[in-house]
Amino acid sequence: MKAVFIVGTDTGVGKTVITGCLARHLFEKGYSVITQKWIQTGCDSFSHSDVATHLKIMGRKATAIKEHQPYAVPYIFKPACSPHLASKIEDRRISADKIIKSFNFLSRHFDLVIIEGVGGVLVPFTDKRLVIDIVKEVDLPVVIVAGNKLGAINHTLLTIEALRARKIRIVGLVFNNLRKEDKRILKDNPRIIGALSGQEIFGTLSWEPSHKKLYKRFAPIGERIFKRL
Repeated sequence: MKAVFIVGTDTGVGKTVITGCLARHLFEKGYSVITQKWIQTGCDSFSHSDVATHLKIMGRKATAIKEHQPYAVPYIFKPACSPHLASKIEDRRISADKIIKSFNFLSRHFDLVIIEGVGGVLVPFTDKRLVIDIVKEVDLPVVIVAGNKLGAINHTLLTIEALRARKIRIVGLVFNNLRKEDKRILKDNPRIIGALSGQEIFGTLSWEPSHKKLYKRFAPIGERIFKRL
């Protein structure tokens, strides 16, 4: 498998951390790996982008992919909002062709490309198209990152239905525990979602302030994902 798309059940559920941890896991296995963020909003430069955070988690410097940075983040917008609105505010059109060409370029130069999505599964980048339309066009498998909290059951099952309706392959799910949540909810969400959806649950990550500690907890989850890819 040359690539995988990391999609969230919502914004702020931990896609960036999971993307960085998975990239590090595969990099440490000896693969040449790069991460990508097709559309970055709420950001003024590559150094503040989610891809820059991925590199930090991987223990690498931004200079390691200096020549590939324009392809790793094809679009950067300052407004912190949906891509379609950020595009309108800055009066810059988002082209699916440019995104696909950037992805194809990286695919030719690396063993694996891990793409972090934008918000949830049905985020628009124009008034007529969704980011997930590009995922379908490129034929990418998807790992779902779910914020483990009250409401996660509905959000996650809707995400699964949206992907299945488009016949997009779901590799499996990772749950990110949020702080100060009822432990009964945290334990039950993965169980009931797995039972209702039939999808593989790779594991649950407890909240950690340190990327180092988080990656240590992620390692067995990363191995399960690797075996499925």
